[in-house]
Amino acid sequence: MLGQTQYGKAETRVVRVVRDGATHHLKDLNVSVALSGDMDEVHLSGSNANVLPTDTAKNTVFAFAKEYGVESAEQFGIHLARHFVTSQDAIHRARIRIEEYGWERIPTAGEDAHSFVRKGQETRTTEVAFDGTRWQVVSGLKDLVVMNTTDSEFWGYVRDQYTTLKEAYDRILATEVTARWRFGWSADEQAAPAWEESYERVREQLLGAFADTYSLSLQQTLYAMGSRVIEHRAEIDEVRLSLPNKHHFLVDLEPFGLKNEDEEGGVYLAADRPYGLIEGTVLRDGAEAAIPVTD
Repeated sequence: MLGQTQYGKAETRVVRVVRDGATHHLKDLNVSVALSGDMDEVHLSGSNANVLPTDTAKNTVFAFAKEYGVESAEQFGIHLARHFVTSQDAIHRARIRIEEYGWERIPTAGEDAHSFVRKGQETRTTEVAFDGTRWQVVSGLKDLVVMNTTDSEFWGYVRDQYTTLKEAYDRILATEVTARWRFGWSADEQAAPAWEESYERVREQLLGAFADTYSLSLQQTLYAMGSRVIEHRAEIDEVRLSLPNKHHFLVDLEPFGLKNEDEEGGVYLAADRPYGLIEGTVLRDGAEAAIPVTD
């Protein structure tokens, strides 16, 4: 029997430039479209009668970027999802995934404002799903690397015959944050969130919680970060975090007659593999989890 199927166009790179006189505005997106619905026959008999070509999906992304602009990644995804579901009888559900690459202006001595440098801190993400009636918007970020050089401990853990890790009462805590958060907004009759403002404020809360938490475990920090978002952003019902522990180990300098860790600091080895991977979801009271644990 044929199970769930979907098709679409993956990773269409579209850059939208808006020229406001000498001042230009830039949006840089990577858009993936997945469509599902009445598609059994194309799999069972090869009939393409219900198939909108994936090339058409690509062209739609470009056309909509010009026609509607890119107010936000979320709003652009909503325009696309609504179009595919409402314009094609055979398409019952559309899922739009978008990565947004940030750019910031390069200060110049002249009056023109059209020079940019790519931001290197994180990639913004969003996923918009629409079934003709209900919306689900999950936004987020990835590749956001953060570090606390103190205010972190790790001790009191289970030990067995294979445990060699030494307890740490003052350690570096570093991680590369992948965060996804689900909006409570799900229907057109509801007031939609201010997508751009929401992203900036959620990011601030994540970073603020990481910086403010005296951490006895990365799990504790994860919960503090997710809770801070839920407490301060009423539009968010669920936060899913993935935090790989970017280990930093004190280097043994005794062979060189040097004491490494002292009041002036220390020298560490940054180890990228293997790494502890801490993941978890924080929910608003009464909300049900909808962000996939694995994707």
